[in-house]
Order: sequence, then C-alpha cells, then structure tokens
Amino acid sequence: MLFLSALALATPCRGAEHADYSQGVFIVNEDWYGHQNSTVNYLLPDDPAGEFWRYRVLQAENPGCELGCTGEYGSIWNGRFYIIAKQDKDPGAEVSGGRITVADASTMKVIKQLALIDPSGAQCDGRAFIGVDDVKGYISSSNGVWIFDLDRLEVTRQIAGTGNPSSSLYFGQCGSMARSGNRIFVAHQSAGVLVIDPVDDEVVDTLTFESISEKAAVGSVVVSKDGRVWASVAKDATGSGATEPYIVEIDPQTLEMTAHTLPQGVFAPSNSWYAWTPDGFCASAVRNALYWNGGSDSWFSQQKVFRYDIDADSYEQIIDLKEQGEGWNVYGCSMRLHPVTDEIYMSLFVKFSSTTYTLRRCDYMGHTLKEYPMIANYWFPSLPIFPQAQSSGLETISEDDAPPAYYDLQGRPLNPLALPSGLVIRRQGNTSAKLHIH
Repeated sequence: MLFLSALALATPCRGAEHADYSQGVFIVNEDWYGHQNSTVNYLLPDDPAGEFWRYRVLQAENPGCELGCTGEYGSIWNGRFYIIAKQDKDPGAEVSGGRITVADASTMKVIKQLALIDPSGAQCDGRAFIGVDDVKGYISSSNGVWIFDLDRLEVTRQIAGTGNPSSSLYFGQCGSMARSGNRIFVAHQSAGVLVIDPVDDEVVDTLTFESISEKAAVGSVVVSKDGRVWASVAKDATGSGATEPYIVEIDPQTLEMTAHTLPQGVFAPSNSWYAWTPDGFCASAVRNALYWNGGSDSWFSQQKVFRYDIDADSYEQIIDLKEQGEGWNVYGCSMRLHPVTDEIYMSLFVKFSSTTYTLRRCDYMGHTLKEYPMIANYWFPSLPIFPQAQSSGLETISEDDAPPAYYDLQGRPLNPLALPSGLVIRRQGNTSAKLHIH
C-alpha cells in the first residue's frame, strides 16, 4: 500500500503561469509541525518597489501541491531544485507532499514528488541532497545514503556501508554531504565521516575522531573555497548537542586530518543530530573562510556567529545578537553566504512560541546591511538557497579522472596548500599513522 501511495505522488503538479526565480534567495522552511506542510519563501533583496517577499511560492506555482513535512534541505543542481523533507505529509496537513520534491529552479513548477526514499516502503526520513553528475545525485537519510537517478527521478539503491545500524530515526543517521575532487564526504552520526567514490558508488574509507576523544563524533561537513573538507566535532554520537572545541580539516586527496583547537572565547560549531538540521556550519565561495553559530551549549547557540579566516589562520566573533540587545536569535541552520556577493543571509526569530521573524542581510564581516521583516507565521526557517549557485556545479566524474590535490567550488584544480600545524590524525586503517601535536 505504501508503494502504491508513492506511485500516486510521483506525478507532475500543474499550476499557473510562473514568475522568474533566478535572481533572489529561496528560504526552505520547516514550517509549523503538526499543522501544515513545509514551505518555500522567495526573497528579492533589491526589489525597487520594496516588494521583497514572495511567500509559499511552491504552492502558488502549483495549486493543490505542497511539500512534505519538516523540509530541511534544498539544493539547486543543473537547473533543478531538489527539496528534501523528513516525511511526506505533516500530521495536521490535508495534502500529501513528498520526502523528495523536484522542481524547475527558474519557475518552481514541480516536476515530480516521491513519498518514499526507501523504495521498499521501510521507514527512511529525508536529510540532504548533493548532485554528483548530470545523471546521478545522492540523498542522505535517517537510514543511509541513496542513489537518485536524475533522468528517471527515481531512487535506485542504498550505498552499501552507509546504513543505520539501529532502528532509530535519530541515531546512526546520515546528514550533511560535501564534495571535493572525486570524492563525496558524508557525516554519519555513529560511524564518522564516510568517504565515497562516486564513480563506483562505494564507501572507500571511514574517518573517525577517536584521537580527539574516545567518543568524539562528526557533526557536519563543508568544503572551503580551496577545496579542503572541514568537519565540526560532536562530543559523542548520542545526539546530545554537546561539542568538542575543534574543527577538523581533511585533505581530500590523502585523507590526512588536522584537528584545529579553537581559541578561548570561540565556541565550536553547534550540531543538531538530536532533531537533524544541516547546521549553521558553512563556507564562503568567495573568500577562503568558514562561518558558524555556536555557544556554550548547542541548545543555546543562536546568538554568536564566528568566522575562521583559513589563509590567515585567525578566528573572530563577528556577530553577538545578545550584545545588540534587540532580542533576536539565529534560527538553527538558517545562515549561509551568497556565492557571488559573499553576504550573509540569516533568519532571525525572537522565541519558539513567537510568530515574529525577520531575515537579516550582512556583509562578510557581519555588519548589518538590511532587514526584511516577514508576515506573522511559525516559519521555523531552514536553509537559504541561492539560484546564482546553480552554475557552480563540478564537472561530471569519469573513471579516467586523475584528481589533483584540491579543487575549488567551480571544479578548477588548485595547487596543494601547506597544511597548518596542529593535532594530526590519519585515516582509519593506516597502520603507519602517528599522532602529532605541534
């Protein structure tokens, strides 16, 4: 019966004439759990008439269609918008959407929706999407990473070795994914960082943080402008939200890891395995820098934003919302940098019981440029998505590729960079590896 329901939803939705969605910023919203399905808002930050917001644009362009429940992730790849939700329908909604929604990125016309990630019908909640090449993408989930055929828009199979060893939705799940060169790096809550060969769709290595502490686990992974992979560190794999005071650098070619100790006063990137979101840990596509929100506790990490200049090896706090005294907080993972302007877009809220939200636009050092107040609603915003990034996809991988040490986000090869000194740990299974502290 579940399989038949999935087939019924795997059809295009049709609606009114479309607007142009190529210039602004999308915000994927979890929206109000228990009452309605997730939504997507569209911001035109420089609209000359001051008509900045277009609300619930997917429903507007596709009457009768809605997203699934608790939409956390969106990604534009080769002109299509891939939106991943945890479930296909909110308990309080009247319309079934999908765990996977594929839309035309320039029109928001829905091309296909799928209720299920696991074609067998087994419980498998959505997490993230990453494009691999013109014909294939990966979808992470509460139970492993799945191959998504971009021509047929169908899930084909789970990648062996990525599955959930438990039956829990919030233990052993796969979360964020990042790509550098010819490898995909996946945050696996209990296993560590999975390294996947996307030509053969195989896990070729697993990176763990046992040298930091016996129970240390990965939070999420990102790729910096120079092609290096970076991981945040959770205190353990239980989903408590506790952190370790490090960020871990991963050489995408050798898989050597360097754990950078965060200086006093700089909190670690918060993680959210307990109720998964993509996290606020992110990278600039313009400058070689990382950004994140953090605090003394991941549950209360919504007021301070930090920046790490990789080339200068310097850390600084660039935003303190509490110090500004306006009562605002960063909502979860809803903070990313524009791939062209390098401006920070972050969703702010007052408290969980309030319907007051705004979006703040800052320069790359955290200085406020403009605010965009929103209509009252329990938006619970997730990721900002930038249409301008859709041309930044990497080239199709072939078996004959001989990757250089690093790639930038446009897939251009870069010369290897000297690794900063610090705590060095090498990949699991390398018997000659030694632990060095400089």
